Amino acid sequence: MQKISGHEIAQKIIDHLKSGPKPKKILAVVLVGENPASITFLKQKEKTAKELGVDFRIYKFPETIKNDDLRDEIGRIANQKPVGGTIVQLPLPENINPHSSLNVIPRKKDVDVLGERSAGVFYTGRNPILPPSVGVVEEIVNATGFMLHASRVAVVGLGFLIGKPIATWLMGKCPEIYLLDEGSDLKILKQADLVISGVGKAGLIKPEILKDGAGIIDFGYSINEDDKRKGDFDSNSLVASGQSLSFYTPTPDGTGPVLVAKIFENFYKLNPSN
Repeated sequence: MQKISGHEIAQKIIDHLKSGPKPKKILAVVLVGENPASITFLKQKEKTAKELGVDFRIYKFPETIKNDDLRDEIGRIANQKPVGGTIVQLPLPENINPHSSLNVIPRKKDVDVLGERSAGVFYTGRNPILPPSVGVVEEIVNATGFMLHASRVAVVGLGFLIGKPIATWLMGKCPEIYLLDEGSDLKILKQADLVISGVGKAGLIKPEILKDGAGIIDFGYSINEDDKRKGDFDSNSLVASGQSLSFYTPTPDGTGPVLVAKIFENFYKLNPSN
């Protein structure tokens, strides 16, 4: 059973980026409030930017900011000529409409592929970059030699950040896809050769409900009262369950580092320096 090292895969991507020309533009990140998970991911991005020598700037706003005011601020930041990429760190506070905020980012600066224009072009197969979550799945599939064309794949959690773009990308690549949300009956996972989860509910998927020899890619992320990071997949009970998987991504250090690396890869692709 292979425990996927997200750091190893991410480092290969970063080393490849280092070997080429560096964008001369700014990568801007908008942070609203102080969500612990957001701050953790932001630190990872900041660390990667430092390693690559990318001009990485964080714009912080209070949780109390109004929806329209935030939209105006994001538009002001994103439309500056020196800015080559803009990220709105998710999740946003409940009083903020995420789509309203994301849609002001110009398509050519949308490294997360979350605005309606860039997502729409991705869904028609014409975007120059993939959503980072899709890029992560592609990297892990390639690293493990997993054969999508001969496998049944289940996607658990159909949000616009993880599940929806991944499910769209999988269409036509595998013979059967099961699309499930948090409240779905997970018994069908016994038939899946690969499970991809992005619900954000710690321990939702137990090893014993998976098929013997299956692989699992876990994007789920939550922080418990002890400040420990947990994924949707309960990997702690893997040994005790006696279940044999082909591979799994741990939390932390699984999909997270690869996701960050793919964001920077997108930034480089949108801002070629030649």
